[in-house]
This record gives sequence, C-alpha cells and structure tokens, in this order.
Amino acid sequence: MNLLSSKLGLTSNKKMKTQRIFVLTILFLVMLFMSVGCQTIPPAQRTEKSKIEQTIDHYAAPDGAEGIARYYAKRHHGGRTSSGEIYSPQKLTAAHPSLPLGTRVKVVNLANGKSVIVTVNDRCRSHEEVFIDLSRKAARQLGMIRQGKANVRIIIVENDNPSDEILTSTQK
Repeated sequence: MNLLSSKLGLTSNKKMKTQRIFVLTILFLVMLFMSVGCQTIPPAQRTEKSKIEQTIDHYAAPDGAEGIARYYAKRHHGGRTSSGEIYSPQKLTAAHPSLPLGTRVKVVNLANGKSVIVTVNDRCRSHEEVFIDLSRKAARQLGMIRQGKANVRIIIVENDNPSDEILTSTQK
C-alpha cells in the first residue's frame, strides 16, 4: 500500500478520503439496487384470456358451437364420473373434454330442433368428430337413440332456473 500511495502521491488524509468515497459509493450502489429490486410494479393489463375463458366464450350464447354428440354406452352405468358422481343414464348429464365441471349447456339436435339442458359432470376424450357425450336420457329427449350420434349445437346456459330444464327438454 505504501508503494502505491507513494507512486500516486497520496498522503494518509487523502488516502482515507479516497477509501471513504469508495466505500460510500459502494454502499450507495448497493442501496440503489436493493431499492429498485423492492419496488412493486403494477401487473400488466391482462390481454390474453385464460384457456377456460376462451372455451366458455366459444360455447357462449347466442351461437354456441356445433359438433357431433353421442351418448354413453350402457357399460358406464354405475361408474364414477370425473366430478365424483355416480353415472346414471336417467339423469340429464354430459361429458365434455374442456368445459368446466358443473357447467350447464343447452344441446340442440340440428336435425329435428329438439333440445335439452344438461350438466357437464364428466370428461370425455377430445375427438375430432365427437365433442360431447350425453346420458341416455338426454339422448332420448334429443331423438338420437336410434342413430347413436347427431349433429348438435351446444350453448352455455347462464341462469340456474330449473324451469328452463323442463321447457327446453320437452320441446319438439
């Protein structure tokens, strides 16, 4: 240190001042970086919708989405659904690959205009052709038992009025 001090021509007072400035500069930089790191930055405005929101928008009224529906085979009777319920062919239920469990949807048979409201309580595999699996009761009310599958439109039902189920399930 003495050699460096003598070459730079620093006296002990100047040397202490230089060290103090150096230490203060380092402390200032450390505190600056810490304060910048602790700032809370408001989250950016969300521009993209979540996958669930996109799915719900796809099936929302008034148009809904069109595809092919089929109904559960008899062998599924008594089995557990994804929601934990026991599958009964006598209930108005459905399986869908992406709609949230518990979602109520109106299913309209495009060939005959019959419709029914079902509750999604199970998952089905995502097929290119079939996009909803219905309980036997729902399939019967849509008039598709003989064919096994039908072209349908599904629309999410937003209100929970039980009378909707009766009105739409008895339409001819």
